[in-house]
Amino acid sequence: MGLNSNRVEDFFTHSANTTVTSLKVSTEIPMPPPEEAVEVHNVCLPPKKTTFQKLKHRLSDIFFPDDPLHGFKNQTWCKKLVLGLQSLFPICQWGLHYNLKLFRSDIISGLTIASLAIPQGISYAKLANLPPIVGLYSSFVPPLIYSVLGSSRHLAVGPVSIASLVMGTMLSGSVSSTDDPILYLQLAFTATFFAGVFQASLGLLRLGFLIDFLSNATLVGFMAGAAVIVALQQLKGLLGIVHFTGKMQFVPVMTSVFDHKDEWSWQTIVMGFGFLLFLLTTRQISIKKPKLFWVSAAAPLTSVILSTILVFCIKSKAHGISYIGHLPKGLNPPSLNMLYFNGQYLALTIKTGLITGILSLTEGIAVGRTFASLQNYQVDGNKEMMAIGLMNMAGSCTSCYVTTGSFSRSAVNYNAGAQTAVSNIVLAAAVLVTLLFLMPLFYYTPNVILAAIIITAVIGLIDYRAAYKLWKVDKLDFLACMCSFFGVLFISVPLGLAIAVGVSIFKILLHVTRPNTVLLGNIPRTQIYQSLNRYKEASRVPSFLILAIESPMYFANSTYLQERMLRWVREEEERINESHESTLKCIIIDMTAVSAIDTSGIDMLCELRKILEKRSLQLVLVNPVGSVMEKMHKSKILESFGMSSMYLTVGEAVGDIAASWKPQP
Repeated sequence: MGLNSNRVEDFFTHSANTTVTSLKVSTEIPMPPPEEAVEVHNVCLPPKKTTFQKLKHRLSDIFFPDDPLHGFKNQTWCKKLVLGLQSLFPICQWGLHYNLKLFRSDIISGLTIASLAIPQGISYAKLANLPPIVGLYSSFVPPLIYSVLGSSRHLAVGPVSIASLVMGTMLSGSVSSTDDPILYLQLAFTATFFAGVFQASLGLLRLGFLIDFLSNATLVGFMAGAAVIVALQQLKGLLGIVHFTGKMQFVPVMTSVFDHKDEWSWQTIVMGFGFLLFLLTTRQISIKKPKLFWVSAAAPLTSVILSTILVFCIKSKAHGISYIGHLPKGLNPPSLNMLYFNGQYLALTIKTGLITGILSLTEGIAVGRTFASLQNYQVDGNKEMMAIGLMNMAGSCTSCYVTTGSFSRSAVNYNAGAQTAVSNIVLAAAVLVTLLFLMPLFYYTPNVILAAIIITAVIGLIDYRAAYKLWKVDKLDFLACMCSFFGVLFISVPLGLAIAVGVSIFKILLHVTRPNTVLLGNIPRTQIYQSLNRYKEASRVPSFLILAIESPMYFANSTYLQERMLRWVREEEERINESHESTLKCIIIDMTAVSAIDTSGIDMLCELRKILEKRSLQLVLVNPVGSVMEKMHKSKILESFGMSSMYLTVGEAVGDIAASWKPQP
């Protein structure tokens, strides 16, 4: 029970004046003034509801906490139709108020992110072991679909490094992208389709809470580990190595780097590290001066243009520098006929789709909500799941692989002044022009530049400040973070993620099966009872042991709670014997924080009452919530306890029971 606002000042004043003597055990039971009788309020049952009403209310709270149909109440059928269209297609809502001023901002931001998205699209496709052109395809169709279905104004859609890495790692383990490129493409498009189906299903069924098992601590470690692996993999391009390991673990990658020193190309190294230094410098400039965001945004495309011109000029002399080569012109070719729905690799595509779908969905929603909070507007998580899922399903049929909202491109989009999702349409238009007319210009683009662009992009995923904060705040979260990081780094990307999720689930189980129990004491001159460990001025009440349970009482923790409370009783009796205080007579359990109870919890209370009665100790329950009280009533436990063992507050329980012990005149 917290201190109310009128007592805060008095509380701190009293705390400041408290001396060591306040820590001594009180020798008197807090009692009301003699002229005032103790007023005891009955603990009543909640209003009666049918099982169907309870189920309806519970399901509504679980799946519809935002009450999505609230706006449809008391509306005409015509208005409901309009609201339905706006709900399904957010563009119908903000598009009615779109004007030239908004378009001016969107076209600038759209062209700015296009300068970043085009080189990143090519780079990330190579990270997924796909043809570079697929990265550009994936930067054309998905942004168009998201602009119609998405609810975020600033999310910039396209390929991302983590999903690309995971897809490349998982598919390459079974199929070679060089020996069987057609089959590899089929598997990539099919995995994208399953990722989209999974994402859209979560949104349709409103099951987004499932992705919450990827806690922030898990993602911090996973992103950092994946970023390190991605950066190390790019040493192949930076050093000009031709024969390189396909594995994604730290030891094999570093072994491959030093085992192939004879393949290192000094020309590639000079160019690669030169442009890498340029990209990192522009990134630091934009970080220190956010108004110069365009410097780092334009740097990748600038690097591509300069390096392409340089290679074209020295192509007869720079034989050690490899370049992209021919890229086909034209729009996305249909790939519906390439989807792979039977055969030995179907399970692989489903597993790859689920994992990449979860990761891309988590990243996309997190990025969208981040920038929405900065502009004080809401992003509907279920709509985002539907939008990202449908764009991946459509993308799989138009030669695209897994896409989502990118943090780096969304940050550029936000800083460039994007106002609506039209910036994604402008991005798609810029990619369209590139696909139709500019593809021959990328012929001499060196692969080393793509490696430098990827390294620069993934460095931002290593958030050491967040890891340090986890260490300071929650050691178990830090353990999950480190398990994720080292699991990805030394075992594998999927297993590293699985280990981290396992640690997070273990944390949940630990909190459920081993809930917190608190010993309460009375704050002098008040009817407030708080933790003795937390509030030093709180004092024990003679003959009473007051405990609070801060968890639901389930089958998973009922045995533990019984053992822990009996231990509290034993320790209190030992303390009383040593200090020669008043005999323990009553155990009060504050159930204010017990939000639910099952039959095992009820049986535990009955068993605990019987054990305490044999030891001549009275058990009293305080303030059980409505659902708990109802279940206790239906189980007939209240008949054995009696209403005299149920109180609304701890203060009333102590005062009434203590008054009954006083000798009557």
